[in-house]
Amino acid sequence: MRTLPRRPMLIVLALAITAGAFASLSTGRAAPPAVLAGQADFAGLVDIGGGRRLYLECRGTGSPTVVLVSGLGDGADIWNVTSDPENERPTVFAEVATFTRVCAYDRPSTSTATGGPGRSTPVPQPTSAKAAAADLGALLTASGEPGPYLLAGHSYGGPIIRLYASAHPADVAGLVLVDALSEDLQNGLTPTQRALFEAMNTPAADTDAEVLDLQATFQQLRESPPVPPVPVIVLTADRPQLTAELLASGQLPAGVDQEFADALWAAQLAAQDKLARMFPGAEHITNTNSTHYIHLDNPQLVTDSIRQVVDAVRE
Repeated sequence: MRTLPRRPMLIVLALAITAGAFASLSTGRAAPPAVLAGQADFAGLVDIGGGRRLYLECRGTGSPTVVLVSGLGDGADIWNVTSDPENERPTVFAEVATFTRVCAYDRPSTSTATGGPGRSTPVPQPTSAKAAAADLGALLTASGEPGPYLLAGHSYGGPIIRLYASAHPADVAGLVLVDALSEDLQNGLTPTQRALFEAMNTPAADTDAEVLDLQATFQQLRESPPVPPVPVIVLTADRPQLTAELLASGQLPAGVDQEFADALWAAQLAAQDKLARMFPGAEHITNTNSTHYIHLDNPQLVTDSIRQVVDAVRE
C-alpha cells in the first residue's frame, strides 16, 4: 500500500491515500480536434492557446458529458483512485465511463495522485476560481468534447464549476458538488482562525504547487450571477478530517488545536447547509460516511449521484 505525499488542500492539510492502477493513454502530444470528437478514449495534451496546453483524459460514450473538476492541487487521476483499493471498489472515473462520456483534467501547477509533476503548462500563482473557470471553458472548446456538460467539482472544484455554469448557462446540464468550498465557510471563524485556515492551505514558498487566493475566489462567487436551474446534488462529508490523532501529530501549523478543529467543522457544516439552499430543488446528502475526499472514501456514492443527475438530464 503506497501512501501519497501530503499536499495543501481545502478544509484539511494532510491526507494519506493509496494509488490504484490507472492505465494512461497519454502520448505527450497535443491532440487534433478530430481525435476528440467526444467518443474515442483519449489522454493527452490539448492546446488552449497562448502557448499553453492542458492535460485531459476522456473515456466512455453518451450524453451529457461528465466533467470531473478536482480539488486544490489535485490532477485528473485523483478520480481514479480510492482510499481503500484492497476492497477493489470501482473508482468514480472508471464507473462513470460505463454509462456516459466522462472527462477529467489537470489544472496548471497541480500534481498527479502519486505526487508526480503536473502535466499541464504551469502559470503564475496564486490563482482564483474565475481564472480556472476560464481555463475550463477554453479546454472544453479546444478539445471538441460536446456539451451539454454535467460538472462534478470537489472542494476548490466547486467554485470553479459554479462560475463556469454562471458564465455558460446554456452549456451546463447539471451539477454535483462534492464537499465543495463555499464562500460562507469563514463566516463562523474568528480572524485568527481564518488566518490559520489560510495557512493550512498555502503550500511552502519553495514549491511549484497550485496556490489559491481564497478571498478573491470568495468575492468572485458573491458577485457571480446564479447558476442555471439544472439538477443539483450537494454531497457533504460527515466525518471531520482534523482528528485528535492528526492534531497530536505535529504536522499542523502552530495554533491548530481541538478548539480550532471544532470551530472549522461547525463552520463547514453551516456553510454546506447554506450552499445547498442556493440551488432550488437541490438534493443535499449529508450521510456520506466519508471525510473531505468523498470520491475516495465513498466512490460509489459519488458515482450514484452523478448517475442520478445524468438520468434526470436524459429524462
